[in-house]
Amino acid sequence: MQNTVLPTAGADLPVTWGDLGTQLVDSGTIDAESFRAIYEQRGNFPIEYKKLLSGQNTESLKITAENAGFLLNLFWGLGLANKNDILETGEMKNPAYNGAGNFASTGGFTITEGKPMDHYSKHQFLTLTAEQQALVEKISQNIFRPCCNNSTHFPDCNHGMAMLGLLELMASQGVTEADMWKTALTVNSFWFPDTYLTIATYMQNQGIAWKDVEPEEILGASYSGAKGYAKIAATVTKPQTAGNGGGCAV
Repeated sequence: MQNTVLPTAGADLPVTWGDLGTQLVDSGTIDAESFRAIYEQRGNFPIEYKKLLSGQNTESLKITAENAGFLLNLFWGLGLANKNDILETGEMKNPAYNGAGNFASTGGFTITEGKPMDHYSKHQFLTLTAEQQALVEKISQNIFRPCCNNSTHFPDCNHGMAMLGLLELMASQGVTEADMWKTALTVNSFWFPDTYLTIATYMQNQGIAWKDVEPEEILGASYSGAKGYAKIAATVTKPQTAGNGGGCAV
């Protein structure tokens, strides 16, 4: 089951990264030296990471258990800084929260030049058509994450902001809605491996193989939201831990 949910060889994503790493660095959204230093201290900054941060990448992205956390941080920067109405008029700007700068997804992005809010929805890395934006709006409202009960449309944590960045990237490159849902489930599974192995176990107990699940359903609040997942986890024996696909900090 683990290799079905989290393929050992990784999973290809239907997007290319191009020079977005360079754009993130040139704009000051990511301070390359600070970012690199974090990974070098962890003993892991391979050529792949260097190329994604500063090179031209024409091949499709691939997510693996090893690079899931690094991609999480890249997508986080993209989601935070790319200009989008979701950030400017959505839940993040609700006056009840006293500003968008008070969330983990903003204040917690500690690798920028200047302050994170200096880059919040400030850079036009990706330009979406009205149809593409509508698709991002629709899908983001229905992708939840087990670390909280909010959807990607309310990206108050790094996983939500990273998923927003990935959705924008996919939409900008013409990925179909079906493939966007499928990819989002794959990526969430690598970011929250224990969660989705548990959900896969639950589905198996219901007689449904993981390959046959509906990504839109699994990504919804009833399965992927913190409350929904807690109910599911209480009904099954959790599988052995698969590790941490990406924490809540850089």
